[in-house]
Amino acid sequence: MTDQPFTILGADRPSRWLITCDHATNRVPDWVGGGDLGIAPGDMARHIAFDVGAAGLTDRLARRMDAPAILSDFSRLVIDPNRGEDDPTLLMRLYDGTVIPANRHADQAERERRLERLHRPYHRALAALADRHPARCICAIHSFTPQLRGRPPRPWQVGILYSHADARLGPAMVAACRDKGWVTGENQPYDGHLQGDSIDRHALSHGRPNMLIELRNDLIATPEGQAEWADRLAPVIARVLADSGL
Repeated sequence: MTDQPFTILGADRPSRWLITCDHATNRVPDWVGGGDLGIAPGDMARHIAFDVGAAGLTDRLARRMDAPAILSDFSRLVIDPNRGEDDPTLLMRLYDGTVIPANRHADQAERERRLERLHRPYHRALAALADRHPARCICAIHSFTPQLRGRPPRPWQVGILYSHADARLGPAMVAACRDKGWVTGENQPYDGHLQGDSIDRHALSHGRPNMLIELRNDLIATPEGQAEWADRLAPVIARVLADSGL
């Protein structure tokens, strides 16, 4: 892993949209447990460590929309960039039935070290990229697993998340996706408002139009699936923004 805990794609692309991917990789820096969190490789390949398929979808969608993109370059299990610094789930010790040994005894000093080397640089870079366009809009890309352990299957293909504090684009995006025949969850499988998360920090607090798109990860696990959904989503996102008049 490089010293830079993020990747920026197409910084000078002209679109108003900035595409973000908070959970792009499952990488663990060498200075955290020697690059090993103490869990099985199979668990590191699961959704608990990163958003499967989201990085490839982000890349393809950003190119399709001629928009810049920023992707994290560390596992959410090391420290979660989509959580505020005071969020108790910033360093997960147990996730979907898997204990994270490297986090079980992480103290305040270790938490601060991960914040300073990973979380804060990512958010500084995201903020700088957002500021480069005076009328910036933010689209966050995530993926979700079809079923959590011991939970019912999740039927949605797409989830559109938005905050009650800004419903300018979210409901219209839900309707547009359903018009396409996609099984679409509205603030499902997660609620769209989380204080201190990336959208709250970089969109809501600045009045920027925004949406968060969750794709079921089995649909975008391959490059072909990622390309297909980028081609599907790009014109819908563009139309929803245009129709809003924002």
